[in-house]
Amino acid sequence: MTTTDRNMMGKITFYEEKNFQGRSYECMSDCSDMSSHMSRCQSCRVESGCFMLYEKNNYMGQQFFMRGGEYNDMHRMQSMGMMFDNIRSCRMIPFHRGQFRMKIYERENFGGQSNEMMDDCDNIQDRYRMSDCQSCHVMDGHWLMYEQPQYRGRMMYMRPGEYRSFRDMGMSGQRFMSMRRITDMC
Repeated sequence: MTTTDRNMMGKITFYEEKNFQGRSYECMSDCSDMSSHMSRCQSCRVESGCFMLYEKNNYMGQQFFMRGGEYNDMHRMQSMGMMFDNIRSCRMIPFHRGQFRMKIYERENFGGQSNEMMDDCDNIQDRYRMSDCQSCHVMDGHWLMYEQPQYRGRMMYMRPGEYRSFRDMGMSGQRFMSMRRITDMC
């Protein structure tokens, strides 16, 4: 394995207690159900890569983006915008080289007004005159979508694929108003 390959891999370690204490679980890929590895998570260390953390099993529910760093207290993570207090699944975000493209739709099932994006958008209402985004097709790259303008509020990780309804992903009542590309290796 080359140094470049190692730099493109992700590694996160979860701990049951604050300050990296107690039982731990090291993860270098996706994990759909962390409950078999640990009962709770009070701190974590992202040694390399980027990860999306989920409040429910199978990558469902509220999400939080993590990049390299040490997070010694779950309450500190909540003050940074994480809106849940237990981690049930996680997904490694692969580094993407190349262009970014996503088509957003005002309504579910690719209905209503649509716009193709290739860069970050801090407010779809201002840029595209869209009041809502309820479905999308990610053609290239990995994206974070936020419920409020200026990349605030709850977020959702989008990888290449078609997303006909965000409600089907456990995000009922969710609307997205800003989108950002995941461009760094973290």
